[in-house]
Amino acid sequence: MIAVDTNILVRYAVKDDRRQTALATRFLAANQCYVLKTVLLELVWVLSSPFGYRLDRAVVAGRVRHILGLPMIVMEEALEAAQAIDWYEKGMDFGDALHLAASGHLKGFATMDGRLTRKATQVAPGSHTILVR
Repeated sequence: MIAVDTNILVRYAVKDDRRQTALATRFLAANQCYVLKTVLLELVWVLSSPFGYRLDRAVVAGRVRHILGLPMIVMEEALEAAQAIDWYEKGMDFGDALHLAASGHLKGFATMDGRLTRKATQVAPGSHTILVR
């Protein structure tokens, strides 16, 4: 199994460079690939950021789900990643969603970010954020 960098997944997801898209597609098809949570975080940022591709949440979530559903892809902490993608699609910042999903087995996720706490209450029922004041 080989861990893949964000740039391979971006090329596959956006198909904006014919040569690099073909390279990425062939590589993914020929190898069992491991996606680290840090790579997933960067992928969502690149696809959605005003400094990247500016894709809307639904498009980003759809493309990420497509990639993670490929038979040659193994996602680090796949259930947490899937949960974070769902929460992101419902309006939560992806980094916050990933942190919150990763802390699900703990007593909660402590933050000083009131916006995160409010959004988690709306879109992540059952999650437990602790607002530190």
